[in-house]
Amino acid sequence: MAPGKGDDAVGASSRPPVEDNIAERVKLEREARGWSSVTLAEKMAEAGHPVGQSAIWRIESGKPRRRVNTDEALGFCKVFDMTLDELASPPGQMANPIIRRLVGEYVELWKEWRSLGKSMDAIQDQLREYTKANPDQDTMVRNLLAHELDAASNGDFHRHKGARSRLIRWLGDAFNPSAAAGADIDE
Repeated sequence: MAPGKGDDAVGASSRPPVEDNIAERVKLEREARGWSSVTLAEKMAEAGHPVGQSAIWRIESGKPRRRVNTDEALGFCKVFDMTLDELASPPGQMANPIIRRLVGEYVELWKEWRSLGKSMDAIQDQLREYTKANPDQDTMVRNLLAHELDAASNGDFHRHKGARSRLIRWLGDAFNPSAAAGADIDE
């Protein structure tokens, strides 16, 4: 066989799997968002990585599939909000886009919650220091905080399972309205 004559057939069948992964991922991500190939082409252009609708179709469905150049891959990453690793991974290895989005949102909210928890602990420490310095106002401070938290939660704070245990221990009877009410009757 003459050099180069059979190379094309071998080259087409031995494409790196990553190219097929990217093509499948582009189609999966586009469909998961309910976008047409026209919409994806528009979003790519807005992101500064123009690619035509027909090129997107050839990437996803062409026989053989059209190759994705580096600029296009970076554009897909930007438009789909994913890393190049994620774009090139076999689609079965990654959770579907909806789950990835929800997990990502949850993690971001968890980080905010954790940061807010640290801020709340710092304020609680300041309140604790104040009540140590002014023991005669300790019950008033705890009751006021419990009352305001209960009002902010429309009367549901004492049943809130997400309340920080450190706060619950510090509030004591003020956290439990029935215990606090019983204490008021006895006084």
